[in-house]
Amino acid sequence: MKSDNVKLGMQQAPHRSLFNALGFTEEEMRKPMVGIVSSYNEIVPGHMNLDKIVNAVKLGVAEAGGVPVVFPAIAVCDGIAMGHIGMKYSLVTRDLIADSTECMALAHQFDALVMVPNCDKNVPGLLMAAARINVPTVFVSGGPMLAGHVKGQKRSLSSMFEAVGAHAAGNMTDEEVREFEEKVCPTCGSCSGMYTANSMNCLTEALGMGLRGNGTIPAVYSERIKLAKHAGMAVMNLLEKNIRPRDIMTKEAVLNALTVDMALGCSTNSMLHLPAIAHEIGYDFDIAFANEISAKTPNLCHLAPAGPTYMEDLNEAGGVYAVMKQLSELNLLHLDCMTVTGKTVGENIANAVNKDPEVIRPLDNPYSTTGGLAVLKGNLAPDGSVVKRSAVVEEMMVHEGPARVFECEEDAIDAIKSGKIVAGDVVVIRYEGPKGGPGMREMLNPTSAIAGMGLGSSVALITDGRFSGASRGASIGHVSPEAAVGGPIALVEEGDIIKINIPECTLNLAVSEEVLAERKAKWQPREPKVTTGYLNRYRTMVTSGNTGAVLRVPQE
Repeated sequence: MKSDNVKLGMQQAPHRSLFNALGFTEEEMRKPMVGIVSSYNEIVPGHMNLDKIVNAVKLGVAEAGGVPVVFPAIAVCDGIAMGHIGMKYSLVTRDLIADSTECMALAHQFDALVMVPNCDKNVPGLLMAAARINVPTVFVSGGPMLAGHVKGQKRSLSSMFEAVGAHAAGNMTDEEVREFEEKVCPTCGSCSGMYTANSMNCLTEALGMGLRGNGTIPAVYSERIKLAKHAGMAVMNLLEKNIRPRDIMTKEAVLNALTVDMALGCSTNSMLHLPAIAHEIGYDFDIAFANEISAKTPNLCHLAPAGPTYMEDLNEAGGVYAVMKQLSELNLLHLDCMTVTGKTVGENIANAVNKDPEVIRPLDNPYSTTGGLAVLKGNLAPDGSVVKRSAVVEEMMVHEGPARVFECEEDAIDAIKSGKIVAGDVVVIRYEGPKGGPGMREMLNPTSAIAGMGLGSSVALITDGRFSGASRGASIGHVSPEAAVGGPIALVEEGDIIKINIPECTLNLAVSEEVLAERKAKWQPREPKVTTGYLNRYRTMVTSGNTGAVLRVPQE
């Protein structure tokens, strides 16, 4: 056992004295030591129930003959961090989580791990850590929130942000906004649409790192507690069979996750996190490769914000496995990939059934024959940009209009809410990328303001920052290279015509190469917005959005 390095032999007598201080018995010292990475805290709604999940995991581990030991991981609530300096600290936590978990797990020589995350950066951060540490590992999340109900309709957090935009347009009263405020987030759990947290938890199933239902069983269901107990038992089975994350998270597993992503219509943030996870196993790819997968993968689900269904509906319809079973009928999945069940993907999904064709469309009636995400390239985004195609209305799939240029998110929001943005405009928000932000802020406030102002079917938004999974409309993020390094988005001027063609995966600025070259020659780097602390260190190490914003040591 790996933990023997800190438990056996005369040289380990000091170590054993410290285990004695922890109350370990002689019987426990002879058993495998299983680290349970708890993301529990009292500020993130998706994490407030994780103490119960952790306790259930502990019971499962102990039942199966292991010794559970809990240690923490941090998590930021993107909703609470939205629209102010706090959002600069969201994406950056992904790497802090991976680094700190690696430190704890290897410093204390755990034999196996159970990761208990739930929200946006927490899940990919722990997946990255699992690949690095490479001891038997199972994921069990805290589960999604139930949808809220306002005036007889299901609602979620994206509805709340859009209500603020509707209020600014004079289409909603203070009292109506207050009703949304009190009802759209009715329980603990990750917010109830196919936003980033739920996207990543679903993709954890597709990767093979979570048990069936990990992405969809609601947080408040007792079934979630049973799942956590089974996760504790499953990790002991993996330990016995010596099945490790790198046996599971292979190149083929990443391709499975990309395929399921397209079918589910996941958050654009998955195009940051899947490349970063793949990077940890040595599989680096150009995100434009996702278009090849999208071209042959039907979009089968339109969960909020793309449509009127929610995570609880997907769960009742058969969950991620039901989607995967349909994809397997088109030979789109690698069925021989190993999973945390100790069985292959093919074995896991063999008996899965689509119980609701309104939630999971059948293969002969998809929402579209292509996937939910698209990577756009062109002279405005030579290295790529990402749009959630499944959440774009038909009339905005091809669009051209004048650029309305803003140097930060706040200025764009002010212009939108004061009525300065009109139908046909293309809002450009720059210097919000991984380096320029720094931290690549999420832009749910401006996209929601556009939707709330009634401009969702006539105004596009382009940024080198990123979008929340709750964003909808022609919202194109991750524009690479970013403005802070002199990417073409830094050269856009007010009134320039921008051409968007999502079906053809292109994003172009209607300005000649000669004019762009002249502008580039005059361009000067801006002074960094942050020069101290962790954000400054992150700024110096982070790479482009199209690489997953992974960290690299700067070259001298």
